[in-house]
Amino acid sequence: MNPQFWRNRRVFLTGHTGFKGRWLTRWLTILGAEVSGYSLPDNDVRDLSALRDAMHAAEPEVIVHLAAQALVRTSYDDPVTTFTTNVIGTVNVLESLRSTPSVRAAVLVTSDKCYANSGETRAFREGDLLGGSDPYSSSKACAEMAITAYRDSFFSEEASPRIVSVRAGNVIGGGDWSTDRLVPDLVRSFRERKETCIRNPEATRPWQFVLDALHGYLLAAECACERADLPRAFNFGPDEHEARSVSWLAAEMAKRWGDGASSQVIQGPHPYEAQTLALDSSLARQVLQWKPLLDIPTAVAWTTDWYRSERDLTNSQIEDFMERATA
Repeated sequence: MNPQFWRNRRVFLTGHTGFKGRWLTRWLTILGAEVSGYSLPDNDVRDLSALRDAMHAAEPEVIVHLAAQALVRTSYDDPVTTFTTNVIGTVNVLESLRSTPSVRAAVLVTSDKCYANSGETRAFREGDLLGGSDPYSSSKACAEMAITAYRDSFFSEEASPRIVSVRAGNVIGGGDWSTDRLVPDLVRSFRERKETCIRNPEATRPWQFVLDALHGYLLAAECACERADLPRAFNFGPDEHEARSVSWLAAEMAKRWGDGASSQVIQGPHPYEAQTLALDSSLARQVLQWKPLLDIPTAVAWTTDWYRSERDLTNSQIEDFMERATA
């Protein structure tokens, strides 16, 4: 990553108050970017008129679209909001940037769950079939199809803004307080000295630290501004052998936390979630020179330390990560 690229760069972030959005806002601010944010509760990506007005006013050069309904189980409880936020919200971002001449590049964040997952153990590549058996996964696949349609219909000229979709593995890090998500559920139980209940202990996921994923997004944005032949989508995840089970992550966090922290399995029926999920990130490695800078044990340690600390470790972890990136 070129830190100078971001100095005084006008960046428009949707979802800037969410988990990844707060980290990215802090990082871009450290880099000297001029960040404009658009998030709930006051701003909704489903409101096209308001979104377009805000984007026009900000005159951004780069857009990073993070706003989403990001919880699998919530998608079962409220599929309508999931689809309207994740699909129509993405369409509204694309429609808004059509009439914002300052935009040079847009990075639209979807999910590693956008792929049609039949239970195969091989890692997904960017060209694999899209799909989903639950509302959340399906909404992300639909968002990817909308991105493709807009790119081919409205952004195919050489002078058009370059549109890139990014699909990250399961991201962990401090500051995620979502309900019904593994890491924040573990933290809440650890703090209350209760045993954490986990639903699907043997499911494997491509866990990675939040800054590794965001590093990929920033690299994609830089390259989109500088070259016309950039691939349309990138996966960002750890090496295939680095994928770990839910039970492993829970045990590692409990060990790092100490104070007798532990977890147990919840028996009974649960909404469908794929058992295995891995990403092939070789395209990002080749084109963007991206690679994870934190291995999985270190990512767990940094995450646990953030929640355990009595001070905000966000800036110090960003600074440590940047030192690793330039080493």
